[in-house]
Amino acid sequence: MPNAPWIKIYTTPTCPDCLALKRWLNAEQLPFVERDLRDPAIADEAKRRTGVRVAPITIIDGKHVFFGTFPTQRAEIEALLDLTRAA
Repeated sequence: MPNAPWIKIYTTPTCPDCLALKRWLNAEQLPFVERDLRDPAIADEAKRRTGVRVAPITIIDGKHVFFGTFPTQRAEIEALLDLTRAA
């Protein structure tokens, strides 16, 4: 995908919302960088960057931060990606 948005997700392996988010991003062919919140250094990074350590956390283009359940995130992510793709 040309000009694909930069997406970073903070997840844990057994989190159902994390798994749903990753399945959806893959189905949409949106590349992402995944960070495992089980690693204390990664958890600290997430906390410094977003103020939370709750999985999943989605960051798009380095400035948009979403956390909470995947169904809650999805609508916000889709809206942001439509803006990103239009740019």
